[in-house]
Amino acid sequence: MKVYKIAVLPGDGIGPEVMNEALKVLKTLSDMDSTFDYEITEFNWNTDYYMEHGLMMPENGLKQLKSFDSILFGAAGDSRVSEHIPIWELIMPIRKNFQQYINFRPIKLLRGLETPLQQKEDIDFVIIRENAEGEYSTSGGKMYQGESRELAVQNTIMTREGISKVATYAFQYARDHKLRKVTNATKSNAIIHTMTLWDSVVEEVANDFKEISYEKYYVDAIAALFVERPKDLQLVLASNLFGDILSDLGSAIAGGLGVAPSANINPNGEYPSMFEPVHGSAPDIAGKGIANPVAQIWSLALMLQNFGRSDLHDKVLFSIEDVLEEKRTLTPDIGGKATTEQVGDAIVRKLQKRM
Repeated sequence: MKVYKIAVLPGDGIGPEVMNEALKVLKTLSDMDSTFDYEITEFNWNTDYYMEHGLMMPENGLKQLKSFDSILFGAAGDSRVSEHIPIWELIMPIRKNFQQYINFRPIKLLRGLETPLQQKEDIDFVIIRENAEGEYSTSGGKMYQGESRELAVQNTIMTREGISKVATYAFQYARDHKLRKVTNATKSNAIIHTMTLWDSVVEEVANDFKEISYEKYYVDAIAALFVERPKDLQLVLASNLFGDILSDLGSAIAGGLGVAPSANINPNGEYPSMFEPVHGSAPDIAGKGIANPVAQIWSLALMLQNFGRSDLHDKVLFSIEDVLEEKRTLTPDIGGKATTEQVGDAIVRKLQKRM
C-alpha cells in the first residue's frame, strides 16, 4: 500500500489554526480506512522564518519539497513584511517551478450555506485558471521614482504552449466529468495582443472537443453572469488575473472565502501539487480561535481527490455539509459562535459516522 508523503506548510496568521483541524481529519481517515496511509513533514516557513533568515524558505527549499507527493499549505504573510514578499518568495516559486499551471477552484454552494444572491438556486461550477504565467509576472520595471514623470511597466506573459495546456486540461476535465459547456473569460476587445492570442488558442483546442459547447464572454460580462445567472455556468476558463478575481467573486456568492478551497495542480505528476484555502492569513482574527477551518479541510479533500481517492474526498465534503446543515457548530463568519477547534471536531465526528 502506498504511503503518501505530504509536506505541510501551516504558515502565518490563522494558517496554523485551520491546519490543525485539517490534520485531525487526515488522521481520522487513516485511522478508519486501512487502505489509506500517509506521513507528514512540517515546514515552518513563514514570516517568523523570514525575520530570522531574510528568506521565506531556505535556498534549497524547492529541492526539499520536490520529493513529496503533495503540499498542504495554510496561509502566508503578516504586517511585519511587505505583502509581495510571501507571494513572490514562497507561493509563486512553488507554483511556477513545480509547473502547477492549473489553479482549480470549485464554486459550489454547500448544503447548509446561504447565498447573498436574491435567487435561491443551485450554484455548482468550477473555475480553471491559468496559474503559471499571464498577468502575474515579474517582467517590467519602474523609472524616475519619486519624480512627476515616474512610470511603471508590468508585462503580461502569455505563450501558445501555456494557453494550450490550460485549455486542454479544461476541456478534458469537462469531458471526463460529463460537462456540456466551457465558458472562456476574455477581454480581447481591449487587450489586443495577449488576449487575442489567448482566444485563438482556446478556440483551436475547443475544435478538438466537438461534443462540448464553447462560449466566450468578456470578463466584465461574465462577472455580471456570476451574479445574475450562475446556474448557467459549468466550467469557466480564465487567465491568471481574471481567474483570480472571478474565483473570489464565485466564493462570495457561495458562502464566502472562509469556505473556499483551491488546488494548484501539476497535471503530469512530475512535481507535487499544492492545496490551500483561499482566505489568506487573516491577521485581524489570528489567535482568536474563530477562523473557519472549512476551506482548509475542503482543500485537503481536493488533495485526496488528486491522489485518486474520490471516495475519501466525497466523505470529507459530505461531512462538512452535515455540520453546515445542522447549523449547531458554525464559526462567526457564517452566523455561528463556535471556535475553529469545535468546528473541526464536529466535522471529525460526522466523518467517523460516514466511514
